[in-house]
Amino acid sequence: MSSTTTYVGTRLRALDKAKRSALGRHPATKGIGRPRRGSPPPKSFYVLTVCVFVLCMLGLVMVLSASSIDALRQGSSGWVYFLRQALWATLGVIALVVAYCIPQRVLRALVVPGLLVAFALNVAVAIPHLGVEVNGARAWFDFGPFGFQPSEVLKLVLLVYAADLLARRADRIGDLRATFRPLMIMLAMAATLVLLQGDLGSAIVLVTIVLAVAFIGGTPLVPLSTAGLSLAAVGLAFVTSVPRRRERWLSFLDLAAHRQNTGFQVWQSLIGIASGGVAGTGLGAGRAKWGYLPESHTDFIFAVIAEELGLVGVIGVIGLFLVILYLGVSTSLRAADRFGQLLAGGITAWIAVQAIINIGGVTGMLPVTGLTLPFLSFGGTSLLVSMTAAGLLLGCARAAR
Repeated sequence: MSSTTTYVGTRLRALDKAKRSALGRHPATKGIGRPRRGSPPPKSFYVLTVCVFVLCMLGLVMVLSASSIDALRQGSSGWVYFLRQALWATLGVIALVVAYCIPQRVLRALVVPGLLVAFALNVAVAIPHLGVEVNGARAWFDFGPFGFQPSEVLKLVLLVYAADLLARRADRIGDLRATFRPLMIMLAMAATLVLLQGDLGSAIVLVTIVLAVAFIGGTPLVPLSTAGLSLAAVGLAFVTSVPRRRERWLSFLDLAAHRQNTGFQVWQSLIGIASGGVAGTGLGAGRAKWGYLPESHTDFIFAVIAEELGLVGVIGVIGLFLVILYLGVSTSLRAADRFGQLLAGGITAWIAVQAIINIGGVTGMLPVTGLTLPFLSFGGTSLLVSMTAAGLLLGCARAAR
């Protein structure tokens, strides 16, 4: 009897140890991006990684091509914008790795401090002599050769806040006071700060992120659609409140009539795109950047890609974003836990919508908003924050079931 009891006790202890070990390896108990032992990463993880880094490297090449003439005209080295972007890209890679490896509990614990810092920065940028105004928007801090746009940080922090809130209160998703109301209050505060800066494009992305997370989280469609329509009405009122802003936003409806004023950039962008043909004029051989197309290395870099790389380059860039969209949605559906599901879905919506708005504005199909093309446009803060978000998405892909 004693030997039987000893044997049974030994087996039970072994099973209990195995159970604890399996639980420790379960992705839901790990952080974002923490690999599961003995389990190779899924193919989507590698494909997402390749897409992000190909876009980033292509962006560096195109920034050099699009900005060199403008830099020389200003009396600087033709490499100045490229070197700045390369520095930000290096920081972005570091941020991507950190975001990929950060434990989920640490990320969620940083929500409140992150919100406080992000809101403080977006209040400070509106203060005269602290923030600087560029193209009608006071949305940047100026640090000599470098600029910093705090609204980009607000996008990331608000996304993590929304995912954390709805993940913690998943069992009360039907209780709008506990879930949807605090989400809308936080969104209203963030969007108001960004609109006061004059940056409607970033406000649109903020709304997209929060509503996408709310939709994925299971928020009822009636309050969700009501909030969406109300926010759209606020955006429309913001656009129409200033005549010049209204003309700039609506000029895409009749570009030929506005090609000498508010539609000049888009008109020149279309000329550059048409000049590219199928194979393009060749890397560095485009003419739009020779003073014809303002902001060619920032908001309108897609036009330079279309001109110099042609239809082939356009299909390649759009194809990479479509792959990220597909794999991002797939990652959200197969996420290890609810927080990962909401986080991956929000990041995917963010990247996809910002790319659509930028490309739509460059091609004259949508109003020009001043939003950068993710991973490609010149813009240090945008690249850094986009790479950080990509790291979080890769972490979700690594841990997906």
